Amino acid sequence: MSAIGAQQVKELREATGAGMMDCKRALQETAGDFDAARTLLRERGMAQAGKRAGRETSEGKVDLRTLSSVGTIAAVGCETEPVSNTGEFLAFAERVLDVVESGGADAVQELEAERTALIAKIGENVVVRGAARLEARDGEHFGHYVHTPAKKIGVLVKVRGGSGESARRLAMHVASAAPSWARREDVPAELVEAERSVYLGSDEVQSKPEQAREKIVEGMLGKRFFGAYPGGVLLDQAWIHDSGSTVARALEQEGMELVEFVRYSVSE
Repeated sequence: MSAIGAQQVKELREATGAGMMDCKRALQETAGDFDAARTLLRERGMAQAGKRAGRETSEGKVDLRTLSSVGTIAAVGCETEPVSNTGEFLAFAERVLDVVESGGADAVQELEAERTALIAKIGENVVVRGAARLEARDGEHFGHYVHTPAKKIGVLVKVRGGSGESARRLAMHVASAAPSWARREDVPAELVEAERSVYLGSDEVQSKPEQAREKIVEGMLGKRFFGAYPGGVLLDQAWIHDSGSTVARALEQEGMELVEFVRYSVSE
């Protein structure tokens, strides 16, 4: 078999994104057959991706963009912070935004081969932790916030009325207070009942007089779902820009109505 030349290795690396030594070994194992070497690298990349699929991804980036009537947000996770700042990882995160913007969240499936190739190249698990595409109709507009410089938390809100600055302040609140639902009616009834059963059976409640237990549980449910605390229902939360007000009152004062929000974090 003839020796594998540097130009062959370079061309295979450009075509696959694999490391130089991996490309050279693949060419040697396939007697210099470019297509066979590329297939071999792809198969090995898929195998490596499978091995890394279960690894925790607590680093990464959340990014978003708003163009005219479309807002797009995506969270892409990896294992370590240095990798989250590499050109390859950031380019993939940008690709996720591109496909979601044009085809919606389900379009992320189109990037599976690219994701697998990236895992093989950087040696870390990479996952799309979430992606969403929102459309603004007449009278609606977006507010957004990404917690910089790390960019681990990002929020996109859609509202009616109010100013762009008001919408941005709402997005900042969502980033900080991490609500699970927008309104009380969004909380699944079965979840509330499940929590009610847990609270009723807890030692804390059972140690109280029987006639007081139901009221105690209602108070606990209020704090869990409907109180002015982080988590729970957004409109009921204490407004981070004025703790003496709630989000609902703040929006009313701004003449702004919440339509929906999306919040992603790569570390939660």
